[in-house]
Amino acid sequence: MIYSHLLKQASANGAVALAAMLAASAGGAHTTRNGGGATTTTSCQHEEGGKRKDVLGMLHDLDARLDNIEKTLGATTTTTTTRASSTTESRYHNDAIGKERTLPGIDVVLGSQWGDEGKGKLVDMLSQEYDVCARVAGGSNAGHTIVVEGKKYKFHLLPSGVLNEKATCIIGNGVVIHLPSFLNELDGLKQSGIDAEKRILLSDRAHLVFDFHQEVDGITEHRLGRNKIGTTKKGIGPAYASKISRNGIRIGDLENFDFFEMRFRELAENQMRSHPGLEIDVEGQLAYYRSIADRVCAMMTDTIEYTNEQYDMGKKILIEGANATMLDIDFGTYPYVTSSNPSIGSVLTGLGVSPKKINGIYGTTKAYCTRVGEGPFPTELERDAPGSIGEHLGVVGAEWGTTTGRARRVGWLDIPQMKYSTLINGFTAINLTKLDVLTGLPELKIGRAYKHNGKILNTMPSSLKTMSELEVIYETLPGWTEDISKARNFEDLPVNAQRYVLRVQELLGVPIRWIGCGPNRLDMIDRGEGWDLSSKDSLNSSE
Repeated sequence: MIYSHLLKQASANGAVALAAMLAASAGGAHTTRNGGGATTTTSCQHEEGGKRKDVLGMLHDLDARLDNIEKTLGATTTTTTTRASSTTESRYHNDAIGKERTLPGIDVVLGSQWGDEGKGKLVDMLSQEYDVCARVAGGSNAGHTIVVEGKKYKFHLLPSGVLNEKATCIIGNGVVIHLPSFLNELDGLKQSGIDAEKRILLSDRAHLVFDFHQEVDGITEHRLGRNKIGTTKKGIGPAYASKISRNGIRIGDLENFDFFEMRFRELAENQMRSHPGLEIDVEGQLAYYRSIADRVCAMMTDTIEYTNEQYDMGKKILIEGANATMLDIDFGTYPYVTSSNPSIGSVLTGLGVSPKKINGIYGTTKAYCTRVGEGPFPTELERDAPGSIGEHLGVVGAEWGTTTGRARRVGWLDIPQMKYSTLINGFTAINLTKLDVLTGLPELKIGRAYKHNGKILNTMPSSLKTMSELEVIYETLPGWTEDISKARNFEDLPVNAQRYVLRVQELLGVPIRWIGCGPNRLDMIDRGEGWDLSSKDSLNSSE
């Protein structure tokens, strides 16, 4: 009971730290420091009766043993009451064969670095068990690649969950939509044998990206010269600017085309007046939108009402984040950011749901770090030098942008950045991707802390000048050479790969549940719900 109470009351970081401490005290974790000062954790599990248990299971074993003591001392009544309450409140039930079954709710997959972390692969895997999948922010500047039986699917506006033929896919009010790109994506998917149009719902409140928004994006980037942002030139920023300026056009406006035409002419005139030299074929554009209006309106609905109805009906809902926290307009490395909030807040504002309805929040991070475009990158490595670690990460990791085709910048995993992202989003579990890319490197480094002017920083600097002056403190761990693409359990990984994962988990204070071991759809380890803080109450339901 004591440990159950601590687990329920602790914060996400505190719960993992407590579990790790208890595991270590019982011989379940062993920490060593090598000559270079690097700390590695060799194990976070233990054997009992021939059966392996994770640290959360061990925590409750200790709780059960203490219960026996409390019963002997006459504390049975309090214990029983507490457990009845926790079982009633739990979001999990045990089925007939004793396996945990998640109750309906909203789970969220977010990018925790600068994007391109591999969110789509997890969404594709999880979405097979969900009724609704949704996008809530950004636009066609997002790029998610999924490999299914050797075939690549690249998504920019569609949720990756569209590959689940039973799932309804929502594009929420927080997304800005370039309809020509959206329809091309749908048509391309149909040519691949997946006809998803009847399963797509577009929010009537979502704003439109027009071709002239994309032209303005390019013009603005060109004018910045060497101070360019590194935009994808997909018109996302200018479309959000129209939205905030209150002269934007929403999908719902297509239902009344006369009204749409009036608004479009006004917006086009405004854009040409603001950007001398910009030419817009107003009549040609209006003819195009008239030709697709019926097709688009057939997919349009009030997604706020629909999503909340689905929740009330007990459906499971999965949110696919676009971009990542370090590109957030408020929390990212401004001004080298996107034009929306691709962090946890966008789920509420971009879909229209209450925070009370959110269950798991899953942060996706590569086992190293990448970034597309300009802006600070504290742990960056030189990519172009032949035979360098940077070249290895870039080539083996196939680090070219899904949307832009640009070579991604590469670097070591950045723990201060990840802690900042965790603080903002409250991740309940981590999805660590592309661990296989590190195979073959003799040693690995982790950026453990930032130092500025001789002082360790406890937070992410907002100043670009401070960011440019940072000194990164690294720790070094041994690498491995074994192929890990066939690993399906944590114990299948080489010892040094396990040590790397456990050390990252220890530094973040959040359990790593999923581990990507290769490019294919099934090349992933799922350590189970015991490694997800959102499911911690389920451990009480069997008591």
